Amino acid sequence: MNPIIETLTGMDGLSDQVVAMDLLISAKSGIRNYAMAVTESGTPEIKEMLTRHLVEALDMHEQISVYMVEKGWNHAWDTNEQISLDLDNINTALNLPTL
Repeated sequence: MNPIIETLTGMDGLSDQVVAMDLLISAKSGIRNYAMAVTESGTPEIKEMLTRHLVEALDMHEQISVYMVEKGWNHAWDTNEQISLDLDNINTALNLPTL
């Protein structure tokens, strides 16, 4: 999004948070898919390759999670804080000007 429009709409910073959350959700989905594929693999070679990809996906998930925690966008261990952040984000979205 254009930085000027982000500032005018109050979305500055929120766009990065949305992208990071989408990436985290995608990483989680990939982890589930790799885990299922490992259990369904037919040969040891395929199982080994899928397991390697699963470990890489887990590493990526951890990196994204740490990044989001450092930015204050994810409070996995503090439910009240996460709910407060989610409510703030909802209010920001509801107050966006309509075109």
